[in-house]
Amino acid sequence: MNRKAVRIGGASGFWGDSAIATPQLLEVPGLHYLVYDYLAETTMSILARARAKDPALGYATDFVHAAMAPHLAAICAKGVRVIANAGGLNPHACRDALAAVAAQQGLAPRIAVVTGDDVMPQFERLRAQGLRDLHTGEPPPAQLVSANAYVGARGIAQALALGAQIVITGRCVDSAVVVGALAHEFGWRWDDWERLAAGTLAGHVIECGAQATGGLFTDWQQVPDWANMGYPVIDCEEDGAFTLSKPKGTGGLIHPGAVAEQVLYEIGDPANYLMPDVTCDFRQVRVRAQGPDAVRIQGARGRPPTGSYKANGTWRDGYQLQIMMAIRGIDAPAKARKTADALLERTRAQMRQRGMAGYSETCVELLGCEALYGAHARPLPTREVVLRIAARHADPKALAFLQRECASAGTSMGPGTRSTFSGRADVQPVIKVFSFLVPKDQVALQVALGDMAEPVAPPAAGPVTAAAELPAMPPDMQPGGDAVPVPLVALAWARSGDKGDDENIGVIARRPEFLPLLRVQLDAARVRAYFAHLVQGEVERYDLPGLGALNFVLHRALGGGGVASLRSDPLGKSFAQMLLDCPVRVPRSWLASGLLEPGAA
Repeated sequence: MNRKAVRIGGASGFWGDSAIATPQLLEVPGLHYLVYDYLAETTMSILARARAKDPALGYATDFVHAAMAPHLAAICAKGVRVIANAGGLNPHACRDALAAVAAQQGLAPRIAVVTGDDVMPQFERLRAQGLRDLHTGEPPPAQLVSANAYVGARGIAQALALGAQIVITGRCVDSAVVVGALAHEFGWRWDDWERLAAGTLAGHVIECGAQATGGLFTDWQQVPDWANMGYPVIDCEEDGAFTLSKPKGTGGLIHPGAVAEQVLYEIGDPANYLMPDVTCDFRQVRVRAQGPDAVRIQGARGRPPTGSYKANGTWRDGYQLQIMMAIRGIDAPAKARKTADALLERTRAQMRQRGMAGYSETCVELLGCEALYGAHARPLPTREVVLRIAARHADPKALAFLQRECASAGTSMGPGTRSTFSGRADVQPVIKVFSFLVPKDQVALQVALGDMAEPVAPPAAGPVTAAAELPAMPPDMQPGGDAVPVPLVALAWARSGDKGDDENIGVIARRPEFLPLLRVQLDAARVRAYFAHLVQGEVERYDLPGLGALNFVLHRALGGGGVASLRSDPLGKSFAQMLLDCPVRVPRSWLASGLLEPGAA
């Protein structure tokens, strides 16, 4: 194709994203592609649960009925091509459902399916080869519900070359929906590591939808019109550099700080962001404003990928229940704690009477009392809390005691108690994740389009090399004897997210002169101590001088993570907000100079 630039709209960041994205992006002049990302790790667990109930499910149904069905005629008329990993665990069923919707509208788009990421057929062979969990080293569970490799973009590009108007995949990595389009349009070689890394960065920036255009931004007060939040548009050039914008007339904010937050989002070690098609180095990525509603992003470097795919298996591990009740009045927190203790004690006694084991795990949180802050919680008096009790057990019948008994609190425990919000809570199966590596030569991908079916060549290989050494960092800065404390938010933006049971917090200095001071005061040990009540593993810190940023990885920080965690924030979205309250010391002169955010003193 060799277009001068390829214009791509990011219409979905997860399963459940807003229906406003597709129609607003279709109004963007010259749009070439709409891309949709649906498959977070938690989503794969949900899809496994859905397919277990109905073999015809296991894909993101919203893609068919909310994103495509109302807009399919416009998509076809405008010649916009669509790429989505909505196939999940059942790509062919997703294709068939979309084809049926299209036929009802008198349309017949060419829909391709990329499959082969499902490694359940060869899992027992992998087990026999000594497979172990990527993080814990444990052997795999006796029986998996699903097992899928995180594959790359090559099958997508091949489907586009065959003439597909819509490409549906299973579990590809999030950024592959963009890399596949760019590789096809520009004819990139699959061993052109620099361009593949740049394309991966482009895909990473828009893979979470409006998180690139003001969503979750630290300075949320600056972001206008949340009701009409604009979704991201990228104009990508042949060398991989790109410009981010949003549809005209929409809300949201195009801001270098917000984009830098998204670059850091869940990347772990920024020098070794491991993708199926390339190993990326984002340490020297730079973001700069290009007018009021555009940001220019470039600087990714690439190296050959490893010889393995990351893969996730899902498995059933017992059942869980969560109940919530509102408790108001004098000493509301004390009444809530006493209520939780009483309900757990009562139901444990009932289980013992029937010869049942106790709960395998419980979690009690008082929402409204800064429950997740631990020792950093502010002791503000409140007369209204939400009591949340979560419990896990191998037998769903054991959880039925708590499911039933919570209602009794409304008449037999503390005054001012509303014992339920919406009727009796449901007991849910726990679907956990088993992460592992699978050799790429043991994963055979295919593209199907109509009557055509072709194998997909494996990712290009090369010698696995270490990242280049960073240039020398500016000297660290000590705050001096006249230093005064301010919250971290006065100096930095931050965003957090999960990778299984690990937590990622990216911290970006608001000004270059702040970074040397942050490097001194915000080291791994300080962050580990700050989150000591939540983090069970070690904390690592990485430098990103291009963004003036630090990236922290907190291991074993989420109580299991995703659906395996009983916490009210199993994805760690609040960790950055908590860290932004951490005090740091700055020269007193900065307070009067106007360098700091208003209110920092």
